[in-house]
Amino acid sequence: MRNFVIHILVREESRFVANRIDNRLTRELEKKFSDRHVVFLAQRRIMRRPTRHTRQKQSRPRSRTLTAVHEKMLEDLVYPTEIVGRRTRVKVDGSKIVRVFLDTKDATSLEYKLDTFSSVYKKITGKDVVFEFPANAEML
Repeated sequence: MRNFVIHILVREESRFVANRIDNRLTRELEKKFSDRHVVFLAQRRIMRRPTRHTRQKQSRPRSRTLTAVHEKMLEDLVYPTEIVGRRTRVKVDGSKIVRVFLDTKDATSLEYKLDTFSSVYKKITGKDVVFEFPANAEML
């Protein structure tokens, strides 16, 4: 399945979410293109890690690190719902699979998009992620 990923500016994201433009726009675009899912992501910048030979005048802020950008991207990807848990499984061969647990109250509205979330995140970051809804609260 093909998906639409729409990048918005980070400084416009708060206005975009506060006015609930994203929910309406997502609904309208998915109605117009019935065979595709629409996802909004903020355009974030990753700065290089400083090395011995590249001295910078200012230290790199946490919001520009690879880890922070990927975490925020994960939150942006599943925006209407919240991430309630995360587990990283490292296999014997060294590959990692991250299991992300979403809030169960939005299970009916997001169940059909879980594969889309996984494929978009894999395409952008190169990391394998499985999105799930926890069976019970004790699992977290």
